[in-house]
Amino acid sequence: MSTGIGVIGLYVHDQDEALDFYVGKLGFRVHADARNGNYRWLTVKHPNQPSFELGLFLPQEPVLDAATAQTMREMVAKGAMPPLVLVVENCRDAYAQMKAKGVEFTQEPIERFGGVDANFRDPSGNGWKMIEAR
Repeated sequence: MSTGIGVIGLYVHDQDEALDFYVGKLGFRVHADARNGNYRWLTVKHPNQPSFELGLFLPQEPVLDAATAQTMREMVAKGAMPPLVLVVENCRDAYAQMKAKGVEFTQEPIERFGGVDANFRDPSGNGWKMIEAR
């Protein structure tokens, strides 16, 4: 019987660049960084959610064939993957802090649906929605 989800994976085009973004700009911490040939298992954790890992993976064999891996790289770069959601205490403050660190936002904080949210992308094109905790 399963005990839950431990890792959610994201496809990235450069694992070192992704690591710099998620650790240096978003404040995640490295959990695992292991290599097996040209395959790298790289996961990070948010400091407030130590039981959950975010995998930063290259679209590559053996998981995908070469043509599918190329298609996935193109889709991620276009922002076609579903967005992830980052919950923050104060969206406007988090926006200012992250923008000062070089995070590129696609939407500034706006108030709607009884809350405040903003959107940004990681260097690979993965979309994030940042929402203020209620």
